[in-house]
Amino acid sequence: QVQLVESGGGLVQAGDSLRLSCAASGRTFSSYRMGWFRQAPGKEREFVAAITRTANTYYEDSVKGRFTISRDNARNTVSLQMNSLKPEDKSVYYCAADREGSRSFGIVATYDYWGQGTQVTVSS
Repeated sequence: QVQLVESGGGLVQAGDSLRLSCAASGRTFSSYRMGWFRQAPGKEREFVAAITRTANTYYEDSVKGRFTISRDNARNTVSLQMNSLKPEDKSVYYCAADREGSRSFGIVATYDYWGQGTQVTVSS
């Protein structure tokens, strides 16, 4: 069992930056593929970014060049650096962990564990 706790959300203006962090419990963090998803009111949860066990990264097209996912296996954390934020980035952001690692990284059902989410609001 893995517990995930996100932090770092908040209210910012368009063009600002935020760094989200996700702290994971357990001794097998390094074996998980980790992902960030987001969900806006009335919309489905959508993929944002993923990082594999070997630190390969993947991004949703609208965040490429603005967001960076990283992991620190020594600290059991995964982070999402978000730059040049736009009003359309406003969502609840969720951290997720995938035990298996070979299924499609962009699908919600791939991930076995989820955090509680952290709110990001971007004003124009």
